[in-house]
Amino acid sequence: MYKSREDRDIVISKGGGDGDGDGDVASSSGKPKILHPPIESHWHLPPQDKHRPSSSMSNLGLKTMIKFRDTFKKLGGSSSSISSNKSLKTVLGGVRDPKDEKVVECFRELLFLEDQLPPQHNDYHTLLRFLRMRDFDFTKAKDAFLSYLKWREDYMVDAIPKEFKFEEYEAVKKCYPHGYHGVDRYGRPLYIERIGMVDLNKLLQVTTLERFTKYHVSEQEKTLNWRYPACSLAAKRHVASTTSILDVHGVGLANFSKPARYLFMEIQKIDSNYYPETLNRLFIVNAGSGFKMLWKAVKAFLDTRTLAKIQVLGYNYQSNLLDVVDQSNLPTFLGGDCTCSDYGGCLLSDKGPWNNPDITEMLQAISADNNGVNNYAENGNLDSDEGLLRNIKIKALEAEFREANKKIQALEAALEEAKIVLKELGQQVEELRSTPFEG
Repeated sequence: MYKSREDRDIVISKGGGDGDGDGDVASSSGKPKILHPPIESHWHLPPQDKHRPSSSMSNLGLKTMIKFRDTFKKLGGSSSSISSNKSLKTVLGGVRDPKDEKVVECFRELLFLEDQLPPQHNDYHTLLRFLRMRDFDFTKAKDAFLSYLKWREDYMVDAIPKEFKFEEYEAVKKCYPHGYHGVDRYGRPLYIERIGMVDLNKLLQVTTLERFTKYHVSEQEKTLNWRYPACSLAAKRHVASTTSILDVHGVGLANFSKPARYLFMEIQKIDSNYYPETLNRLFIVNAGSGFKMLWKAVKAFLDTRTLAKIQVLGYNYQSNLLDVVDQSNLPTFLGGDCTCSDYGGCLLSDKGPWNNPDITEMLQAISADNNGVNNYAENGNLDSDEGLLRNIKIKALEAEFREANKKIQALEAALEEAKIVLKELGQQVEELRSTPFEG
């Protein structure tokens, strides 16, 4: 029984007209039913032999191991717990589901044989995200992955961290309150926006929609490459998605102007197509009657998988948030205890494990190693000899494949030329045959 019209939650249906009975995200207990489990659910921490030390840190080198041990102690752990309970492999890479691993390996081979897998993107977790995005349909997942690679090249994503300077950051924050603030109970980054306080006119005076979109991409890259690893180390388990909260107090149809629609569509397209499976849950709170009208239009642009992760709430939302976020990580304007007064407010603080000096030192130590965090996550182990040999074999095969491909292309070109010559000779023969002989 709903308490009032303004307190009424919006029930999100699965959509798509599948008729499979899974349409309603609300369970009998009143809690939202997650149709697509979080990406971390594919990894389960294995039982480990407490009497046998792990060798998963063998190639970090003495200096890195010492740094890892010392910083881990500062965080409340111990060197023995690193080796026996939560190895670096488990924390950063996650323990892979054997079924997923086989599917990813097949997908990797498919891309490799078609010369469509650049080494820098040959990453297990990235490939798994695109497979999950398309329900493990290889053809659709391949198309999505290739579209992602082309977008990264065209948008020059890899150059953004070095070349893009968002000098208007503080000015933008004042007219568009948003930011990362702590973690949820699992350890995922918590992202918050106060949509009802956005002043779009002022936003367009301090930046452009194109620059704001590029800033959004830079934040997504930072989350993938820095925030998730930092949260993984802090939580001592694999973290690979974000929990988000949108405060839409006062938002209605009038807020969905042409610039607002453009920004929404651009960010939605980027997040859905190029950063799939990074959203764990999205809570939309303070949804009044005006927003409910707007939501009917907005949800038409969202895919089924995204809709299944969204819960739209009225004004009595605190208990829902506290189920997944500790009160100390919730700002006071969302019913929590935090004010971040030293930083001018919670959404200006960028509070989180990624700014913890001990974790930063640990990540830098890991990144300084030859494999680095990303290569580590790709290889799935830290055995230097085995990993090095595997990489050498892959690079050698890639080189041989490229060389063979060049030869095939050269042969195809030569064959086309031969066909043209033969065709011309055939025409000359026909002309000679048709010309009367005068003796």
